[in-house]
Amino acid sequence: MHKKNINGLTLKELEGFLTDLQQEGFRARQIFSWIYKKGFQDFESMSDLPLGLRRLLEENFYIFDLKFIKLLKSKDGTEKLLFGLDDGNFTEAVTIPTEKRITGCISTQVGCKFACQFCASGLLGFKRNLTKSEMIEEVLYLKNNNPDRKITHLVFMGIGEPLDNYDNVLGAIRIINSSEGLKIGARRITISTCGLISGIKRLSEEGLQIELSVSLHAPDDKTRFQIMPVNRQYPLKPLLEACRSYIKKTNRQITFEYVLIKGINSDLQNAKKLSIILKSINCKVNLIPANIVKEQNIEPPDKLEILAFRDYLVKSGINVTLRRPRGQDIDAACGQLRLMYEKVHSS
Repeated sequence: MHKKNINGLTLKELEGFLTDLQQEGFRARQIFSWIYKKGFQDFESMSDLPLGLRRLLEENFYIFDLKFIKLLKSKDGTEKLLFGLDDGNFTEAVTIPTEKRITGCISTQVGCKFACQFCASGLLGFKRNLTKSEMIEEVLYLKNNNPDRKITHLVFMGIGEPLDNYDNVLGAIRIINSSEGLKIGARRITISTCGLISGIKRLSEEGLQIELSVSLHAPDDKTRFQIMPVNRQYPLKPLLEACRSYIKKTNRQITFEYVLIKGINSDLQNAKKLSIILKSINCKVNLIPANIVKEQNIEPPDKLEILAFRDYLVKSGINVTLRRPRGQDIDAACGQLRLMYEKVHSS
């Protein structure tokens, strides 16, 4: 019999499975508690379940499918984990601690179709979507790797485009958010997108109070297309219209991510254009100095240029944050560890 990953089931689905096997439905909550609250990785250890049920679960399900490959620890506390998948592919996840929170960053795809110039995720092409159980396992690994440090926030900002794997991502979020699951509050969960308008529209109808982060990275179509090929399909004007509609329907503020790349989008002229197109939108801008991507000749601007860009937006009335680089000594940006590992092991 082909076993299934139990992490892909909602509580209701697991209750139905147990009922079909003439088992008591309430046992599903106990199983969820062992996996999501206590972090157990095998059915045999679930001591308050009848032995017969434990054997049935063992015959029909498994709990973990990801294979831990490598852990890198930064001097700033950031940790990056590389995982092997059952088909020979790899993915990665990151924990980023601060004084007040610990953020988990997880991947949604193996590779990426959208090939943003400043990102290492798509350099090896797109392989496949991650399943919702694989994404949940990423979170469980981050949680279990730091049992004394609770994951307080979760961002779908790792390898891949979350809205291109919409159903699996939303399925994972509903289990992660549920009180029986990992119980991470919706407002502490962020989906990041390169600007898939159809996905943004779908997300606005979900009734979830999650955060939406849109990768903008340029204030005009010419520059954005230069670094983000997706702009050909989803140019700025309709993208910003979709964002306005999302804000109106959800009554939620949007975050626009803006990676500052030396010689491309980081001068004051770009800051001026950005302040104009965002003037009437309920948003904040998250400025991110680019990570060095040698394969794409990408590097960040110098500190004075970064601060000048930020200050111009602030003076223009734009809500701005400047992200402090994290994990640079371990190449913690999206896709870098996977890229390095696959290059070494394919040579």
